[in-house]
Amino acid sequence: MSGSVHVDYLVIGAGPAGLQAGYFLKKSGRDYLIVEGSDAPGAFFTRFPRHRTLISSNKVHTGWSDPELRLRVDWNSLLSDEGPLFTSYTPRYFPPADEFVRYLDDFAREHGLNIRYNTRISRVTRSDSGEFVATDEHGNVVRARRVIVATGVSRPYMPPIEGAAEAERYDEVTVDPQDFVDQRVLIIGRGNSAFETADNLIETAAVIHVAGPGSLKLAWRTHFVGHLRAVNNNFLDTYQLKSQNAILDGEILRIKRNADGTYVVSVSFSRVDEVVKDIPYDRVILATGFRFDASIFDEECRPDLIVKERFPHLTDAWESVNVPDLYFVGTITQSRDFKKSTSGFIHGFRYGVKALARILERRYHDAPWPHAGLPATGAAVADAVTERINRTSALWQMFGFLGDAVLVDAGGQVRYCEEVPVEHLHAAAARGDFGELSAYFSVTLEYGADHDQVDPFDVSVNRTSQQDTSGLDARYLHPVVRQFLPDGSGKPVAEHHITENLENEWDNPDVHVGPLRSFLTARLADGDGSPAGDALATPRT
Repeated sequence: MSGSVHVDYLVIGAGPAGLQAGYFLKKSGRDYLIVEGSDAPGAFFTRFPRHRTLISSNKVHTGWSDPELRLRVDWNSLLSDEGPLFTSYTPRYFPPADEFVRYLDDFAREHGLNIRYNTRISRVTRSDSGEFVATDEHGNVVRARRVIVATGVSRPYMPPIEGAAEAERYDEVTVDPQDFVDQRVLIIGRGNSAFETADNLIETAAVIHVAGPGSLKLAWRTHFVGHLRAVNNNFLDTYQLKSQNAILDGEILRIKRNADGTYVVSVSFSRVDEVVKDIPYDRVILATGFRFDASIFDEECRPDLIVKERFPHLTDAWESVNVPDLYFVGTITQSRDFKKSTSGFIHGFRYGVKALARILERRYHDAPWPHAGLPATGAAVADAVTERINRTSALWQMFGFLGDAVLVDAGGQVRYCEEVPVEHLHAAAARGDFGELSAYFSVTLEYGADHDQVDPFDVSVNRTSQQDTSGLDARYLHPVVRQFLPDGSGKPVAEHHITENLENEWDNPDVHVGPLRSFLTARLADGDGSPAGDALATPRT
Protein backbone atom coordinates (compact mmCIF):
# COMPACT_ATOMS: atom_id res chain seq x y z
CA MET A 1 0.00 0.00 0.00
CA SER A 2 1.35 3.42 -0.87
CA GLY A 3 0.20 6.98 -0.31
CA SER A 4 -3.14 7.73 1.35
CA VAL A 5 -6.34 5.68 1.17
CA HIS A 6 -9.81 6.75 2.29
CA VAL A 7 -12.52 4.27 3.39
CA ASP A 8 -15.70 4.28 5.40
CA TYR A 9 -14.58 1.34 7.54
CA LEU A 10 -11.04 0.38 8.48
CA VAL A 11 -10.69 -3.05 10.11
CA ILE A 12 -7.39 -3.50 11.95
CA GLY A 13 -6.43 -7.17 12.08
CA ALA A 14 -7.15 -10.17 9.85
CA GLY A 15 -7.73 -12.81 12.47
CA PRO A 16 -11.07 -14.63 12.64
CA ALA A 17 -12.90 -11.56 13.99
CA GLY A 18 -11.45 -9.24 11.35
CA LEU A 19 -12.33 -11.65 8.55
CA GLN A 20 -15.84 -12.05 9.96
CA ALA A 21 -16.26 -8.27 10.04
CA GLY A 22 -14.96 -7.99 6.49
CA TYR A 23 -17.41 -10.63 5.31
CA PHE A 24 -20.43 -8.75 6.65
CA LEU A 25 -19.16 -5.36 5.46
CA LYS A 26 -18.68 -6.75 1.96
CA LYS A 27 -22.07 -8.45 2.03
CA SER A 28 -23.67 -5.09 2.86
CA GLY A 29 -21.78 -3.39 0.03
CA ARG A 30 -19.77 -1.13 2.32
CA ASP A 31 -16.50 0.63 1.56
CA TYR A 32 -13.99 -1.14 3.81
CA LEU A 33 -10.38 -2.22 4.11
CA ILE A 34 -8.78 -4.82 6.36
CA VAL A 35 -5.13 -4.24 7.26
CA GLU A 36 -2.94 -7.01 8.65
CA GLY A 37 0.63 -6.79 9.91
CA SER A 38 1.50 -10.32 8.83
CA ASP A 39 1.61 -11.79 5.32
CA ALA A 40 -1.47 -14.00 5.88
CA PRO A 41 -4.58 -14.08 8.06
CA GLY A 42 -4.66 -15.64 11.51
CA ALA A 43 -1.06 -14.90 12.51
CA PHE A 44 -1.89 -15.41 16.20
CA PHE A 45 -2.74 -19.04 15.55
CA THR A 46 0.64 -19.72 13.98
CA ARG A 47 2.07 -19.38 17.52
CA PHE A 48 -0.79 -20.16 19.88
CA PRO A 49 -1.69 -22.32 21.57
CA ARG A 50 1.95 -23.17 22.15
CA HIS A 51 1.32 -26.90 22.06
CA ARG A 52 -0.56 -26.58 18.77
CA THR A 53 -3.89 -28.20 19.67
CA LEU A 54 -7.07 -26.14 19.87
CA ILE A 55 -9.60 -26.83 22.61
CA SER A 56 -12.49 -25.47 20.56
CA SER A 57 -14.85 -28.28 19.62
CA ASN A 58 -14.89 -29.53 16.04
CA LYS A 59 -17.72 -32.06 16.01
CA VAL A 60 -18.02 -33.37 12.47
CA HIS A 61 -20.48 -36.24 12.96
CA THR A 62 -23.66 -34.89 14.54
CA GLY A 63 -26.53 -36.81 12.99
CA TRP A 64 -28.00 -33.44 11.94
CA SER A 65 -28.41 -32.18 8.40
CA ASP A 66 -29.56 -28.71 9.50
CA PRO A 67 -26.53 -26.38 9.11
CA GLU A 68 -27.84 -24.10 11.85
CA LEU A 69 -27.93 -26.93 14.37
CA ARG A 70 -24.50 -28.12 13.30
CA LEU A 71 -23.04 -24.74 14.28
CA ARG A 72 -23.94 -25.52 17.88
CA VAL A 73 -21.07 -27.99 17.99
CA ASP A 74 -18.82 -26.40 15.37
CA TRP A 75 -16.85 -23.84 17.34
CA ASN A 76 -14.38 -22.80 14.65
CA SER A 77 -16.26 -21.99 11.45
CA LEU A 78 -16.95 -18.38 10.59
CA LEU A 79 -20.46 -17.38 9.60
CA SER A 80 -21.24 -17.18 5.91
CA ASP A 81 -23.94 -18.23 3.50
CA GLU A 82 -21.44 -19.85 1.18
CA GLY A 83 -18.85 -21.54 3.41
CA PRO A 84 -16.24 -22.86 3.79
CA LEU A 85 -16.81 -24.69 7.07
CA PHE A 86 -13.92 -25.74 9.24
CA THR A 87 -15.48 -29.17 9.81
CA SER A 88 -14.36 -30.15 6.30
CA TYR A 89 -10.68 -29.56 7.15
CA THR A 90 -10.12 -32.15 9.86
CA PRO A 91 -12.15 -34.78 11.72
CA ARG A 92 -10.26 -34.14 14.97
CA TYR A 93 -12.53 -33.04 17.82
CA PHE A 94 -9.68 -30.92 19.18
CA PRO A 95 -8.13 -29.83 15.89
CA PRO A 96 -4.56 -28.86 15.02
CA ALA A 97 -3.99 -25.10 15.09
CA ASP A 98 -2.23 -25.21 11.73
CA GLU A 99 -5.42 -26.47 10.08
CA PHE A 100 -7.26 -23.44 11.43
CA VAL A 101 -4.64 -21.13 9.93
CA ARG A 102 -5.19 -22.84 6.55
CA TYR A 103 -8.96 -22.45 6.94
CA LEU A 104 -8.72 -18.71 7.63
CA ASP A 105 -6.57 -18.19 4.55
CA ASP A 106 -9.08 -20.09 2.41
CA PHE A 107 -11.99 -18.14 3.90
CA ALA A 108 -10.34 -14.82 3.05
CA ARG A 109 -9.53 -15.88 -0.51
CA GLU A 110 -12.84 -17.56 -1.31
CA HIS A 111 -14.79 -14.48 -0.23
CA GLY A 112 -12.39 -12.08 -1.94
CA LEU A 113 -12.03 -9.94 1.17
CA ASN A 114 -10.24 -6.62 0.73
CA ILE A 115 -7.10 -7.18 2.82
CA ARG A 116 -3.76 -5.38 2.74
CA TYR A 117 -1.12 -7.66 4.25
CA ASN A 118 2.26 -6.63 5.65
CA THR A 119 0.56 -3.45 6.82
CA ARG A 120 1.21 -3.00 10.52
CA ILE A 121 -0.51 0.05 11.95
CA SER A 122 1.85 1.95 14.25
CA ARG A 123 -0.24 5.03 15.04
CA VAL A 124 -3.91 6.02 15.04
CA THR A 125 -4.90 9.66 15.44
CA ARG A 126 -8.06 11.65 14.80
CA SER A 127 -8.29 14.70 12.59
CA ASP A 128 -10.23 17.88 13.31
CA SER A 129 -12.92 16.64 10.91
CA GLY A 130 -13.44 13.53 13.04
CA GLU A 131 -11.80 11.07 10.67
CA PHE A 132 -9.41 8.47 12.00
CA VAL A 133 -5.93 8.61 10.53
CA ALA A 134 -4.07 5.29 10.70
CA THR A 135 -0.38 5.27 9.76
CA ASP A 136 1.54 2.08 9.12
CA GLU A 137 5.20 1.44 9.94
CA HIS A 138 6.20 2.52 6.41
CA GLY A 139 4.42 5.87 6.63
CA ASN A 140 1.41 4.94 4.51
CA VAL A 141 -1.90 6.41 5.68
CA VAL A 142 -5.48 5.15 5.79
CA ARG A 143 -8.23 7.65 6.59
CA ALA A 144 -11.50 6.19 7.82
CA ARG A 145 -14.81 7.44 9.12
CA ARG A 146 -15.00 4.46 11.45
CA VAL A 147 -12.47 1.96 12.80
CA ILE A 148 -13.17 -1.62 13.83
CA VAL A 149 -10.35 -3.05 15.96
CA ALA A 150 -9.83 -6.81 15.59
CA THR A 151 -6.30 -7.15 16.94
CA GLY A 152 -7.09 -9.61 19.71
CA VAL A 153 -5.15 -9.76 22.95
CA SER A 154 -1.64 -9.36 21.63
CA ARG A 155 0.38 -8.53 24.77
CA PRO A 156 1.10 -10.86 27.68
CA TYR A 157 -0.56 -9.74 30.91
CA MET A 158 2.10 -9.16 33.56
CA PRO A 159 0.65 -9.58 37.06
CA PRO A 160 1.71 -7.12 39.79
CA ILE A 161 4.12 -9.56 41.43
CA GLU A 162 7.50 -8.43 42.71
CA GLY A 163 10.14 -9.97 40.46
CA ALA A 164 7.66 -11.15 37.80
CA ALA A 165 10.01 -9.97 35.07
CA GLU A 166 12.53 -12.60 36.21
CA ALA A 167 10.19 -15.46 35.27
CA GLU A 168 9.84 -17.09 31.87
CA ARG A 169 6.68 -16.29 29.92
CA TYR A 170 4.20 -18.72 28.40
CA ASP A 171 4.62 -17.11 25.00
CA GLU A 172 8.40 -17.56 25.03
CA VAL A 173 9.30 -20.60 27.16
CA THR A 174 10.43 -23.78 25.44
CA VAL A 175 7.74 -26.42 24.88
CA ASP A 176 10.21 -29.32 24.69
CA PRO A 177 9.59 -31.51 27.77
CA GLN A 178 13.20 -32.72 27.64
CA ASP A 179 14.32 -29.25 28.70
CA PHE A 180 12.68 -29.84 32.12
CA VAL A 181 14.04 -33.26 33.07
CA ASP A 182 14.19 -33.67 36.89
CA GLN A 183 13.45 -29.99 37.46
CA ARG A 184 11.13 -28.35 39.99
CA VAL A 185 8.75 -26.13 38.04
CA LEU A 186 6.29 -23.47 39.19
CA ILE A 187 3.60 -22.34 36.73
CA ILE A 188 1.79 -19.16 37.76
CA GLY A 189 -1.76 -19.04 36.38
CA ARG A 190 -4.97 -21.00 36.69
CA GLY A 191 -6.22 -21.03 33.10
CA ASN A 192 -5.95 -23.50 30.25
CA SER A 193 -2.54 -22.23 29.13
CA ALA A 194 -1.13 -22.96 32.59
CA PHE A 195 -2.54 -26.48 32.73
CA GLU A 196 -1.68 -27.15 29.09
CA THR A 197 1.91 -26.32 30.02
CA ALA A 198 1.80 -28.46 33.16
CA ASP A 199 0.35 -31.44 31.33
CA ASN A 200 3.15 -31.23 28.78
CA LEU A 201 5.75 -31.61 31.56
CA ILE A 202 4.24 -34.45 33.60
CA GLU A 203 6.53 -37.12 32.13
CA THR A 204 9.81 -35.21 32.60
CA ALA A 205 9.64 -32.66 35.43
CA ALA A 206 10.36 -33.84 38.96
CA VAL A 207 7.82 -31.54 40.64
CA ILE A 208 5.19 -29.26 39.10
CA HIS A 209 3.24 -26.68 41.06
CA VAL A 210 0.44 -24.61 39.52
CA ALA A 211 -0.34 -21.52 41.59
CA GLY A 212 -2.87 -18.73 41.73
CA PRO A 213 -5.41 -17.00 43.94
CA GLY A 214 -9.01 -18.05 44.44
CA SER A 215 -10.71 -21.35 43.85
CA LEU A 216 -9.97 -23.37 40.73
CA LYS A 217 -12.95 -23.24 38.39
CA LEU A 218 -13.81 -26.10 36.06
CA ALA A 219 -15.63 -25.47 32.78
CA TRP A 220 -17.93 -28.47 33.13
CA ARG A 221 -19.29 -26.90 36.30
CA THR A 222 -19.34 -23.18 35.48
CA HIS A 223 -20.29 -23.61 31.79
CA PHE A 224 -17.69 -20.95 30.94
CA VAL A 225 -15.37 -22.49 28.37
CA GLY A 226 -12.46 -20.27 29.43
CA HIS A 227 -12.26 -22.03 32.78
CA LEU A 228 -10.22 -25.21 33.06
CA ARG A 229 -11.32 -27.69 30.41
CA ALA A 230 -11.35 -31.44 30.90
CA VAL A 231 -8.86 -31.91 28.07
CA ASN A 232 -6.29 -30.02 30.16
CA ASN A 233 -7.08 -31.31 33.64
CA ASN A 234 -5.12 -34.56 33.67
CA PHE A 235 -2.80 -32.67 36.00
CA LEU A 236 -5.49 -32.69 38.71
CA ASP A 237 -5.25 -36.48 38.90
CA THR A 238 -1.50 -36.30 39.42
CA TYR A 239 -2.10 -33.90 42.32
CA GLN A 240 -4.92 -35.71 44.07
CA LEU A 241 -3.35 -39.13 43.53
CA LYS A 242 -0.07 -37.93 45.04
CA SER A 243 2.35 -37.92 42.11
CA GLN A 244 4.61 -35.07 43.34
CA ASN A 245 2.51 -32.35 41.72
CA ALA A 246 0.28 -29.80 43.45
CA ILE A 247 -2.13 -26.89 43.11
CA LEU A 248 -1.08 -23.97 45.32
CA ASP A 249 -4.06 -21.86 46.36
CA GLY A 250 -2.79 -18.43 47.26
CA GLU A 251 -1.02 -15.25 46.27
CA ILE A 252 2.47 -15.14 44.80
CA LEU A 253 4.15 -12.36 46.78
CA ARG A 254 7.57 -12.27 45.16
CA ILE A 255 9.86 -14.09 42.77
CA LYS A 256 13.59 -13.98 43.50
CA ARG A 257 16.14 -15.32 41.06
CA ASN A 258 19.35 -16.67 42.54
CA ALA A 259 22.84 -16.26 41.09
CA ASP A 260 22.80 -19.84 39.79
CA GLY A 261 19.56 -19.25 37.84
CA THR A 262 17.24 -21.05 40.28
CA TYR A 263 14.39 -19.32 42.10
CA VAL A 264 12.89 -18.79 45.51
CA VAL A 265 9.20 -17.92 45.40
CA SER A 266 7.23 -16.56 48.35
CA VAL A 267 3.68 -17.90 48.46
CA SER A 268 0.92 -16.72 50.80
CA PHE A 269 -1.39 -19.74 51.21
CA SER A 270 -5.15 -19.13 51.33
CA ARG A 271 -6.02 -22.40 53.07
CA VAL A 272 -3.73 -21.94 56.09
CA ASP A 273 -4.43 -18.41 57.33
CA GLU A 274 -2.18 -16.66 54.83
CA VAL A 275 0.95 -18.49 55.99
CA VAL A 276 3.87 -17.42 53.79
CA LYS A 277 6.32 -20.04 52.63
CA ASP A 278 9.46 -19.67 50.54
CA ILE A 279 9.67 -22.50 47.99
CA PRO A 280 12.68 -23.30 45.75
CA TYR A 281 12.25 -23.94 42.02
CA ASP A 282 14.45 -24.53 39.01
CA ARG A 283 12.01 -22.82 36.62
CA VAL A 284 9.16 -20.32 37.03
CA ILE A 285 6.71 -19.80 34.15
CA LEU A 286 4.12 -17.03 33.88
CA ALA A 287 0.92 -18.25 32.22
CA THR A 288 -1.26 -15.34 33.29
CA GLY A 289 -3.02 -14.57 30.04
CA PHE A 290 -2.95 -11.72 27.56
CA ARG A 291 -4.23 -8.18 27.21
CA PHE A 292 -5.29 -5.72 24.54
CA ASP A 293 -2.53 -3.40 23.29
CA ALA A 294 -3.81 0.19 23.03
CA SER A 295 -0.39 1.73 22.42
CA ILE A 296 -1.05 2.57 18.74
CA PHE A 297 -3.74 5.08 19.70
CA ASP A 298 -2.81 8.69 20.34
CA GLU A 299 -4.13 10.29 23.50
CA GLU A 300 -7.08 12.03 21.82
CA CYS A 301 -8.52 8.72 20.58
CA ARG A 302 -7.14 6.16 23.00
CA PRO A 303 -9.92 3.90 24.30
CA ASP A 304 -10.48 3.52 28.02
CA LEU A 305 -9.61 0.09 29.37
CA ILE A 306 -11.31 -2.13 31.95
CA VAL A 307 -10.76 -5.42 33.86
CA LYS A 308 -7.27 -4.61 35.15
CA GLU A 309 -6.78 -2.58 31.95
CA ARG A 310 -6.78 -5.76 29.89
CA PHE A 311 -9.73 -4.99 27.59
CA PRO A 312 -11.36 -1.92 26.00
CA HIS A 313 -14.32 -0.47 27.89
CA LEU A 314 -17.30 -0.82 25.54
CA THR A 315 -20.89 0.27 25.19
CA ASP A 316 -23.73 -2.14 24.47
CA ALA A 317 -22.93 -1.61 20.77
CA TRP A 318 -19.24 -2.63 21.12
CA GLU A 319 -18.23 1.01 20.73
CA SER A 320 -15.56 2.61 22.90
CA VAL A 321 -17.19 4.43 25.80
CA ASN A 322 -14.95 7.45 25.25
CA VAL A 323 -14.12 7.41 21.51
CA PRO A 324 -17.15 7.65 19.19
CA ASP A 325 -17.03 5.55 15.99
CA LEU A 326 -14.30 3.30 17.38
CA TYR A 327 -15.62 -0.27 17.50
CA PHE A 328 -14.20 -3.60 18.60
CA VAL A 329 -14.76 -7.22 17.58
CA GLY A 330 -13.41 -10.56 18.66
CA THR A 331 -11.91 -11.72 21.92
CA ILE A 332 -11.24 -8.14 23.05
CA THR A 333 -15.01 -7.66 23.44
CA GLN A 334 -15.21 -10.09 26.35
CA SER A 335 -15.43 -7.28 28.90
CA ARG A 336 -19.15 -7.17 28.01
CA ASP A 337 -19.72 -10.69 29.40
CA PHE A 338 -16.47 -11.37 31.22
CA LYS A 339 -16.31 -15.00 32.35
CA LYS A 340 -20.07 -15.37 31.88
CA SER A 341 -20.77 -16.09 28.21
CA THR A 342 -18.65 -16.62 25.08
CA SER A 343 -17.62 -13.27 23.58
CA GLY A 344 -13.99 -14.22 24.17
CA PHE A 345 -14.17 -17.18 21.79
CA ILE A 346 -14.78 -17.73 18.09
CA HIS A 347 -18.01 -19.66 18.57
CA GLY A 348 -19.36 -16.65 20.48
CA PHE A 349 -17.90 -13.53 18.91
CA ARG A 350 -18.76 -14.59 15.36
CA TYR A 351 -22.39 -13.83 16.30
CA GLY A 352 -21.32 -10.64 18.02
CA VAL A 353 -19.72 -9.45 14.77
CA LYS A 354 -22.93 -10.25 12.91
CA ALA A 355 -24.94 -8.23 15.43
CA LEU A 356 -22.49 -5.34 15.22
CA ALA A 357 -22.86 -5.32 11.44
CA ARG A 358 -26.62 -4.90 11.90
CA ILE A 359 -26.07 -2.13 14.44
CA LEU A 360 -23.79 -0.30 12.01
CA GLU A 361 -26.29 -0.72 9.19
CA ARG A 362 -29.05 0.82 11.28
CA ARG A 363 -26.90 3.54 12.84
CA TYR A 364 -25.13 4.80 9.73
CA HIS A 365 -27.11 3.51 6.77
CA ASP A 366 -30.77 3.70 7.88
CA ALA A 367 -31.27 -0.04 7.46
CA PRO A 368 -33.76 -1.54 9.94
CA TRP A 369 -32.88 -4.62 11.93
CA PRO A 370 -34.05 -7.61 9.84
CA HIS A 371 -37.39 -8.79 11.11
CA ALA A 372 -40.51 -10.78 10.34
CA GLY A 373 -44.04 -9.58 10.98
CA LEU A 374 -46.26 -11.78 13.13
CA PRO A 375 -49.93 -11.84 14.07
CA ALA A 376 -50.34 -10.30 17.51
CA THR A 377 -51.50 -13.54 19.10
CA GLY A 378 -49.93 -15.73 21.73
CA ALA A 379 -50.16 -18.76 19.47
CA ALA A 380 -48.35 -17.09 16.55
CA VAL A 381 -45.56 -15.67 18.71
CA ALA A 382 -45.19 -18.95 20.63
CA ASP A 383 -44.84 -20.85 17.37
CA ALA A 384 -42.13 -18.44 16.19
CA VAL A 385 -40.30 -18.72 19.50
CA THR A 386 -40.57 -22.52 19.50
CA GLU A 387 -39.15 -22.77 15.99
CA ARG A 388 -36.21 -20.56 16.91
CA ILE A 389 -35.23 -22.10 20.23
CA ASN A 390 -35.14 -25.54 18.65
CA ARG A 391 -32.74 -24.45 15.89
CA THR A 392 -30.76 -21.35 16.82
CA SER A 393 -27.02 -21.62 17.22
CA ALA A 394 -26.49 -17.94 18.14
CA LEU A 395 -28.64 -18.00 21.29
CA TRP A 396 -27.20 -21.41 22.12
CA GLN A 397 -23.59 -20.25 21.91
CA MET A 398 -24.01 -16.77 23.42
CA PHE A 399 -26.32 -17.87 26.21
CA GLY A 400 -27.85 -15.05 28.18
CA PHE A 401 -26.07 -12.43 26.05
CA LEU A 402 -27.81 -12.57 22.68
CA GLY A 403 -31.56 -12.84 22.45
CA ASP A 404 -34.33 -12.73 19.91
CA ALA A 405 -36.61 -9.72 20.33
CA VAL A 406 -40.39 -9.68 19.97
CA LEU A 407 -41.34 -6.03 19.49
CA VAL A 408 -44.90 -4.88 20.13
CA ASP A 409 -45.57 -1.56 18.37
CA ALA A 410 -47.79 1.10 19.85
CA GLY A 411 -50.44 0.05 17.36
CA GLY A 412 -50.28 -3.58 18.44
CA GLN A 413 -48.23 -4.88 15.49
CA VAL A 414 -45.59 -7.49 16.28
CA ARG A 415 -42.11 -7.79 14.79
CA TYR A 416 -39.69 -10.65 15.42
CA CYS A 417 -35.99 -9.68 15.33
CA GLU A 418 -33.29 -12.31 15.66
CA GLU A 419 -30.02 -12.19 17.60
CA VAL A 420 -30.05 -8.81 19.33
CA PRO A 421 -27.60 -8.27 22.23
CA VAL A 422 -29.88 -8.13 25.27
CA GLU A 423 -28.31 -5.02 26.80
CA HIS A 424 -28.41 -3.28 23.43
CA LEU A 425 -32.07 -4.25 23.09
CA HIS A 426 -32.92 -2.45 26.33
CA ALA A 427 -30.96 0.68 25.41
CA ALA A 428 -32.26 0.78 21.83
CA ALA A 429 -35.86 0.28 22.93
CA ALA A 430 -35.55 3.14 25.41
CA ARG A 431 -34.07 5.43 22.74
CA GLY A 432 -36.78 4.54 20.25
CA ASP A 433 -34.37 2.94 17.78
CA PHE A 434 -36.97 0.26 17.09
CA GLY A 435 -39.79 2.78 16.76
CA GLU A 436 -42.51 3.49 19.29
CA LEU A 437 -43.08 0.35 21.34
CA SER A 438 -45.70 -0.47 23.94
CA ALA A 439 -43.70 -3.46 25.16
CA TYR A 440 -41.12 -5.98 24.00
CA PHE A 441 -40.00 -9.50 24.82
CA SER A 442 -36.57 -11.09 24.89
CA VAL A 443 -36.00 -14.76 24.09
CA THR A 444 -32.78 -16.22 25.45
CA LEU A 445 -31.20 -19.53 26.32
CA GLU A 446 -29.79 -19.51 29.86
CA TYR A 447 -28.49 -21.72 32.61
CA GLY A 448 -30.41 -21.78 35.87
CA ALA A 449 -29.74 -19.51 38.82
CA ASP A 450 -26.52 -20.42 40.68
CA HIS A 451 -25.85 -23.17 38.16
CA ASP A 452 -22.12 -22.91 38.83
CA GLN A 453 -22.58 -23.54 42.56
CA VAL A 454 -23.85 -27.09 42.11
CA ASP A 455 -21.95 -30.21 41.12
CA PRO A 456 -24.00 -31.44 38.12
CA PHE A 457 -22.89 -35.02 38.80
CA ASP A 458 -24.11 -35.06 42.40
CA VAL A 459 -27.57 -36.61 42.15
CA SER A 460 -28.34 -35.84 45.80
CA VAL A 461 -28.67 -32.12 45.03
CA ASN A 462 -30.16 -32.35 41.55
CA ARG A 463 -33.43 -34.11 42.12
CA THR A 464 -36.57 -32.42 40.77
CA SER A 465 -40.15 -33.49 40.85
CA GLN A 466 -41.59 -34.99 37.69
CA GLN A 467 -44.44 -32.52 38.10
CA ASP A 468 -42.13 -29.51 38.20
CA THR A 469 -42.09 -28.18 34.62
CA SER A 470 -41.56 -24.50 35.43
CA GLY A 471 -37.87 -24.57 34.57
CA LEU A 472 -37.17 -21.98 37.27
CA ASP A 473 -34.89 -24.33 39.16
CA ALA A 474 -33.34 -25.89 36.06
CA ARG A 475 -29.54 -25.90 36.16
CA TYR A 476 -29.08 -26.79 32.53
CA LEU A 477 -29.54 -24.60 29.46
CA HIS A 478 -33.19 -23.75 28.81
CA PRO A 479 -35.23 -21.01 27.08
CA VAL A 480 -36.42 -17.93 28.96
CA VAL A 481 -38.97 -15.43 27.66
CA ARG A 482 -39.21 -12.07 29.42
CA GLN A 483 -41.45 -9.06 28.88
CA PHE A 484 -40.20 -5.49 29.30
CA LEU A 485 -41.49 -1.96 29.01
CA PRO A 486 -39.41 0.49 26.92
CA ASP A 487 -38.48 2.58 29.95
CA GLY A 488 -34.76 1.87 29.93
CA SER A 489 -34.81 0.00 33.25
CA GLY A 490 -34.13 -3.39 31.73
CA LYS A 491 -36.26 -4.93 34.47
CA PRO A 492 -38.78 -7.54 33.33
CA VAL A 493 -42.44 -7.15 34.17
CA ALA A 494 -42.99 -10.87 33.57
CA GLU A 495 -40.95 -13.92 32.65
CA HIS A 496 -41.50 -17.51 31.66
CA HIS A 497 -38.97 -20.35 31.85
CA ILE A 498 -39.34 -23.36 29.60
CA THR A 499 -38.20 -26.48 31.41
CA GLU A 500 -34.91 -28.04 30.35
CA ASN A 501 -34.81 -31.09 28.10
CA LEU A 502 -32.13 -33.76 27.78
CA GLU A 503 -32.09 -33.54 23.97
CA ASN A 504 -32.60 -29.75 23.94
CA GLU A 505 -35.86 -30.20 22.07
CA TRP A 506 -38.44 -27.83 23.50
CA ASP A 507 -41.43 -28.85 21.40
CA ASN A 508 -43.57 -31.01 23.65
CA PRO A 509 -47.15 -29.67 23.29
CA ASP A 510 -48.02 -30.13 26.96
CA VAL A 511 -44.69 -29.47 28.70
CA HIS A 512 -43.13 -26.75 26.52
CA VAL A 513 -45.44 -25.20 23.92
CA GLY A 514 -48.72 -25.08 25.82
CA PRO A 515 -47.45 -23.15 28.86
CA LEU A 516 -45.55 -20.75 26.56
CA ARG A 517 -48.67 -20.03 24.54
CA SER A 518 -50.66 -19.35 27.71
CA PHE A 519 -48.00 -16.97 28.97
CA LEU A 520 -47.76 -15.04 25.71
CA THR A 521 -51.50 -14.93 25.18
CA ALA A 522 -51.96 -13.34 28.58
CA ARG A 523 -49.11 -10.87 28.13
CA LEU A 524 -50.13 -9.80 24.63
CA ALA A 525 -53.66 -9.12 25.84
CA ASP A 526 -52.30 -5.90 27.31
CA GLY A 527 -49.34 -4.71 25.27
CA ASP A 528 -48.38 -2.15 27.91
CA GLY A 529 -47.47 -4.93 30.33
CA SER A 530 -50.26 -4.30 32.82
CA PRO A 531 -51.97 -7.34 34.39
CA ALA A 532 -54.65 -9.00 32.27
CA GLY A 533 -56.36 -11.38 34.63
CA ASP A 534 -55.39 -14.07 37.08
CA ALA A 535 -52.73 -15.49 34.78
CA LEU A 536 -50.60 -12.40 35.46
CA ALA A 537 -50.96 -12.26 39.20
CA THR A 538 -47.55 -13.94 39.50
CA PRO A 539 -45.10 -12.44 36.97
CA ARG A 540 -42.76 -15.48 36.96
CA THR A 541 -44.44 -18.57 35.52
